[in-house]
Amino acid sequence: MRPAYAYVPLMAGQSARALNGNFNNIPVLHSNQPEIVKGPGILVNTAPGSGIASENNQPLNNATFTFNGAFGVHMHHKYYPQDSSKLGGRRDRGLLTVAAIAINPGSKPVTLTFTEGSVKNSFEAPYHPNKLMGVKPLGPRPWNTGPGDATAVQILRGELDRKLSKEIVIPPNSRKVIVSTVLPARGIMNGLLRGTSNGPFHMAVVAAEETQQEHELIAVLDRGRLAPGRIYLNRIREIETGKVFSRVAGVALGDQYEAVIQHDLGQGPLHVPLTSTRKHHFGTRDIQVNQLSTRMIDSAVNNVGTYGVRFDVEMNLSGDGAHELVLSHPVATGRSPFTAFRGSIGIQTDEGYKEVHVGMRSGQSLSISDLNLKKGSINPVKVSLVYPADATPGHLLSVVPVTQLAMLRQREQMLEAARKAESEAKTRTVTPQQAPPAVNLRVEPTTTPAPQAEPATQPVQPPMIVSPRAGGSSLMPPAMIMPQRVNTSLEQRYREAIRAQQEWLRRLQGQ
Repeated sequence: MRPAYAYVPLMAGQSARALNGNFNNIPVLHSNQPEIVKGPGILVNTAPGSGIASENNQPLNNATFTFNGAFGVHMHHKYYPQDSSKLGGRRDRGLLTVAAIAINPGSKPVTLTFTEGSVKNSFEAPYHPNKLMGVKPLGPRPWNTGPGDATAVQILRGELDRKLSKEIVIPPNSRKVIVSTVLPARGIMNGLLRGTSNGPFHMAVVAAEETQQEHELIAVLDRGRLAPGRIYLNRIREIETGKVFSRVAGVALGDQYEAVIQHDLGQGPLHVPLTSTRKHHFGTRDIQVNQLSTRMIDSAVNNVGTYGVRFDVEMNLSGDGAHELVLSHPVATGRSPFTAFRGSIGIQTDEGYKEVHVGMRSGQSLSISDLNLKKGSINPVKVSLVYPADATPGHLLSVVPVTQLAMLRQREQMLEAARKAESEAKTRTVTPQQAPPAVNLRVEPTTTPAPQAEPATQPVQPPMIVSPRAGGSSLMPPAMIMPQRVNTSLEQRYREAIRAQQEWLRRLQGQ
């Protein structure tokens, strides 16, 4: 397996601690494969039997599972119809209904009671660009940052959307729609539900075009054909060996992850993985991925995305003074930066509870809260989030002194100035009449002077963290973080930019 990169500049030269938390055992039906639905059919079914794939007309076994007691549902799909005429303007777009159906195979009625949940599509909860990125206070109705965040917020707050039923009775030997949404073409939908049952039942998720009628939705189930869009059917072996991650269609065990950690910040900053994976665990070997009890054959083999899972991390901190609570995502390697997180986080301290919306790109570290720690006492900080579908797992949660984050920002400015200088140097020649690359000269002095380094001849690549070998984590080497290599390059490029500006000043003064 190729080495994986998980470099976070904020923790350069420092190590992370494992959380060693636990998932609960509540079964959750995940319907996310196929993510892009091309037409009507079954998306996932936990009743015994099979469905016929549209792609090859072959039967695929159902993800058989019987729910009884506490349960959850997560659905996330996009609608791109095969008929391109349905992709048009607002008035002539095709419409797809995505519905979850409860199946009672027994001779007694089964009552489903819902405690929290929501279903939204990207037209009800649109992606407003000015509300997506950075850290902002969360308002009472945050429906403008996409459906994944909108549904996760209501689970985070323990709310049941007023459009959903609190209780549904499934008669003996029958089926009933428990939740549905109409999704226009090019749209995205997300649904999260938490509930309990007083008896055994199965669940299925289906898609139907141009109808919302319950009997027609159930007819889709009876026809036994899977919805088109299953693009991984010819890559089953790669899914099983971990070379390809598809999406989840099956039942995962666990709708909540809880962890408690004690840390003395007098001994150094705290870094812990949050939603960590085999690729991004920051050298801790702490992999926060819950397992699938059953799945469709083209599903991912475990719930790597942890979409809809609630994470509650309690940190009991010893320390003094101003610190920052920071969320990070590793630097992207071999690809352009991407949006790595777009969701909402709850933060509880002695000063009260607040919620923030975070929009983060890969490689970023964003302060999500100031922390004023009291010396000589334990300072409890609890971080809660329901992991949204608009995110890529493998984050780092840190508590660092304010000076450490300020130094990171300074290095980022230095690197950006150096990149700008390098880019401009390639496109034009600096003359006395031309202004040099803009460089921020207000750099705080450090106690140790920057070493004089020779100009770099090759771009510096982020240090590596090696993924665990297949078959177990005991052979996995620790993280290898080499901040000196990176920081030296930053300083070196920055000094080159400074020298360019100083040379321009000298030439200007000599006129």
